[in-house]
Amino acid sequence: MSDKSNDEIYDEFYDLVNMTPSELEDWLDTDKSKDVGQDSGDGEAIGHKSGKKIIKIKNKKKDELTETNYNHMNKVIGYINRHKAQKPSSDIKESDWRYSLKNWGHDPCKDMDC
Repeated sequence: MSDKSNDEIYDEFYDLVNMTPSELEDWLDTDKSKDVGQDSGDGEAIGHKSGKKIIKIKNKKKDELTETNYNHMNKVIGYINRHKAQKPSSDIKESDWRYSLKNWGHDPCKDMDC
C-alpha cells in the first residue's frame, strides 16, 4: 500500500495530526463536526469515523500500534495533505474546509492565523 516505513508514517502522522485526543474528542461531539464530510453510508461521515480511530491511535504507545493502525495513519496523512492543498481563498475560521480537516485531527488554525 505504501512505500513508507512505519517510522516514516508515524513521524508524518504526528506532524500533521496537531490536535490532542481530548481536543479531537471535544470537537467530534459538536454539531459542526457532524455536519461536514461524506456520509459513509450509515449517517456518519467518513472523517468523523476517522477522528474516532485517530483518538484511539493517539492514546496508544508506539509499540502498541498495529499494521491496521499504520494503514489508517497513512490514510489520514493522505487526506490531510490533499485537503490542505484545496485551501479556500476566503476566511477559513468558520469554514467546512477547516471543520473537515479537524475531523481528521488537523486544525489549520494552529498553523496559520485565523
